Amino acid sequence: MLNYIVRRLLILIPTLLGVTLLTFVIINLAPGSPVEQKIQQLRFGGGDTGSSSGSNNDSGVSEEVIEALKKQYGFDKPLHVRYWIWLKNLTKLDFGESFTYEEPVTDVVMSKLPVSIQFGLISFLLSYLICIPLGVLKAIKHGSKFDVATSFTLSALYSIPGFMLGILLLVYFAGDTFVDWFPIGDLYSDEYDDLGFWGKVWDRVTHFILPLVSYMVGQFTVLTLLMKNSMLEVISQDYVRTAQAKGLEQKTVYMKHALRNALIPIVTGFGHFLSLFFAGSLFIETIFNLDGIGLLGYQSVLERYYNVIMGLFFIQTIIMFIGNLISDILYVVVDPRIDFS
Repeated sequence: MLNYIVRRLLILIPTLLGVTLLTFVIINLAPGSPVEQKIQQLRFGGGDTGSSSGSNNDSGVSEEVIEALKKQYGFDKPLHVRYWIWLKNLTKLDFGESFTYEEPVTDVVMSKLPVSIQFGLISFLLSYLICIPLGVLKAIKHGSKFDVATSFTLSALYSIPGFMLGILLLVYFAGDTFVDWFPIGDLYSDEYDDLGFWGKVWDRVTHFILPLVSYMVGQFTVLTLLMKNSMLEVISQDYVRTAQAKGLEQKTVYMKHALRNALIPIVTGFGHFLSLFFAGSLFIETIFNLDGIGLLGYQSVLERYYNVIMGLFFIQTIIMFIGNLISDILYVVVDPRIDFS
């Protein structure tokens, strides 16, 4: 297993080089660079560009100003040189400065993490803590009224997009039209610091419920049905029938003999818990006025925050790779018959 882990880590190096190179080239060749945006601001801002009629180009900004802007933003060098400089800075975990926020990219990303970490981690834990037992129970009671009713409910929830469910929840439970039970916007109220311990807990809970439901609705249904189908497949196998024929209690047969093998497909998602630190939904964050990674990623692409985009891509690639590696390790833990060596 150790050899397999080492091989996977070695594969990470060319993978990162390929991903970062492709991303760097694409975003730098796309129109609307920071220099172009600054030139547009100077054109329509009416400010002094330091140019004369003889030195103005078609943009209305002097060549001296344009060259100064290129040097300021690092665009005075060829593309391959800029990429090499970015790689060298990466060895120091320096993703550069954000042109818009005017602070290090690391600080920008870290400022958005609280929303993503809290919603991502809580939705992950609740999904597995609820979906696994529910899926097992549905498999055991397959075809019963309970199974049919829960399947209908889960299918109905799955058919509603998360952002649409968020809008409906706001209309019905956080507005003046029907009931106003839940606050909206941010992770806590303005008077949060003045509340006692339980008051703070309740304030956080009320702010979390609606966006958390919107985050979970899709994965909740998929995970429950996946657990049920996996459990049904295992229950139908010969060794489970043999255990039942020997007179073992149903609880022992299902929980001891069947559940472990049924969990193998579910384990795939366990390793992805790291990616939840960077989980984000643009629509849900916009609807509930949450300043998270999803909104940052969208704004970065829209406004050409080159360094922020590169930082997000690099960190997410690392996290996805490590998550997949953890999933492989968990496969072996759940089923020792699997051998990656």
